[in-house]
Amino acid sequence: MNALTLVFVSLCVFAIAYRFYGLFIAKKVLGLRVDRPTPADTCADGIDYVKTNKYVLFGHHFAAIAAAGPLLGPVLAAQFGFLPGTLWIIIGCVLGGGVHDMVVLFASTRHKGQSLAKIAESEVGKTVGIVASFAFLFILILTLAGLSIGVLNALFESFWGVFVVGSTIPIAILMGVWMYKIRPGDIKTASIFGVALLAAAIYVGGAIEPTSALAQYLKLSKHQIAIAIPLYAFIASVLPVWFLLAPRDYLSTYLKIATIASLAIGIVFVHPELKMPALTQFTGGGGPVIPGSVFPFVFITIACGAISGFHAIIATGTTPKMIGNEMDIPFVGYGAMLTEGFVAIMALIAACVLIPADYFAINSAPAAFAKLGMPTVELNRLATEVQENIQGRPGGAVSLAVGMAYIFDSIPYMKGLMKYWYHFAIMFEAVFILTAVDAGTRVGRFIMQEMIGKVIPKFSQTHWVPGIIITGGIFTTLWGYLVYTGDISTIWPLFGMSNQLLASSALIIVTTMLIRMGKAKYIWVTAVPGIFLAFVTMYAGYLNVMDVYLPKKLYILATLSIIIMVMMIIVIIGTFKRWSELLRIKERVQDVWGEMVIAPIEGETCVLPLKPQLSVQEKQATEKWT
Repeated sequence: MNALTLVFVSLCVFAIAYRFYGLFIAKKVLGLRVDRPTPADTCADGIDYVKTNKYVLFGHHFAAIAAAGPLLGPVLAAQFGFLPGTLWIIIGCVLGGGVHDMVVLFASTRHKGQSLAKIAESEVGKTVGIVASFAFLFILILTLAGLSIGVLNALFESFWGVFVVGSTIPIAILMGVWMYKIRPGDIKTASIFGVALLAAAIYVGGAIEPTSALAQYLKLSKHQIAIAIPLYAFIASVLPVWFLLAPRDYLSTYLKIATIASLAIGIVFVHPELKMPALTQFTGGGGPVIPGSVFPFVFITIACGAISGFHAIIATGTTPKMIGNEMDIPFVGYGAMLTEGFVAIMALIAACVLIPADYFAINSAPAAFAKLGMPTVELNRLATEVQENIQGRPGGAVSLAVGMAYIFDSIPYMKGLMKYWYHFAIMFEAVFILTAVDAGTRVGRFIMQEMIGKVIPKFSQTHWVPGIIITGGIFTTLWGYLVYTGDISTIWPLFGMSNQLLASSALIIVTTMLIRMGKAKYIWVTAVPGIFLAFVTMYAGYLNVMDVYLPKKLYILATLSIIIMVMMIIVIIGTFKRWSELLRIKERVQDVWGEMVIAPIEGETCVLPLKPQLSVQEKQATEKWT
């Protein structure tokens, strides 16, 4: 199969899905309104609650959600062939991931930008909220530790990557000061200079001589990077969101989207064939990359590219506090998820253009690959051209970089640049992941403030500086320790399972909100993908414990898996009980929004709505929307 066909099909499906299904959910299911204020209006504090341009917010949200999942998951799932991953990415993204991100973002916007655990407490009950708080916090710690180790391995002794990734920080600060203080709202000028400075940083980084003193200074050890990443994340989590986090994520988005777009253009020019078959002999299990069969392991291997619980953490963390208009929710929520789905398709293609034997040689341990009896074809040539040892490097990052470099190097007039493309791809992956780490750390701080605030009310005050620093420091230390020791690197299968369980529970929780709002006839939109994902993920978790962890005597991983599954079961059962209670209520009452609902929720807004007077732009937007 030609890769160009896959690109064209995915783009068409995503465009049609956004135009029809996404807007159907926005209008009919959620009933978005331009005259309803958002938390950025009613709770504005200049630190976390900041009304943000929708394009900047799209950049922040996309950069935060698009971490290792859409890059590495599809590469690992290529073990089964290109067809299973393609189907799950496209169908899962349209019917699951996009719906999940948009509806969860809407739910948080209706709850003062509060976390998913707080939403669960308000919509379902206190017990479910408490269990969800611990479950979500635990999953987030695992997620950030795992993502950070991905960055650590990508930047280890890479002076080019360290230089470029480090350069994005001062560039973002300059953009933030310009857009919010010097020339408020001047996004155009900030974007032009930001992109120009980023391009200059990439060029300068590639021009550094590997033997120079500067290169040696930038070659950080694993322990140095393991300290630097949590330190950066802590600083980004306590500073005002406009100063570093939002502009840096916005800037990184240019690099991400430009790279993926360039890869798509490269595919148009090169017309590479997918050398990986549609289905391999490992669909029934026994593969050297993923220990399991295509069902159900493809659903937890490809997480962020199709649907991801980590997105719920971002969609109930930083993003809802920055939404300036409810009508921006489809663009930011559904649109960013579809963009990530396309990234996942590109990653899958990059893996599948490699000869299968070479792919398995890169992504398998040497002993496991030797058992396959597959002779490599172009592996030695590729290793020579990228000037790296690429065999026996499991995890997906190296094979993805090699595949991307292979496509770029095949473009006319680009021959002989393989090593530059490879190292650029490694740097690209690091930036992709790091932007999720800083946003995730900020969300973790929010969750800890909510939890500690139940005991010490002062911590619930989001503007109280000591509380911000203390909770940010505690949370960063928890996942930073795991990064420094490196123990978390063996828990990636656990992360995949827990991540998808979080997504399923998020969909089930927001379904409760739809029922309460009197939208029971539309609950299939969220309930069907939520229940399906819960079933396949629980099954995958069971297989992980019985067939992988226990036989290998990985008792800690088995225990952690069971604890997470039990906590998620408690959340899901409690939510189902709440559904039954709400569906038996026939009366309707008016809520603070002026809408007739089954049961109003107190404290949904910082102040009472609605907007007293619409601006000319908002009136025009309303007319266009309706």
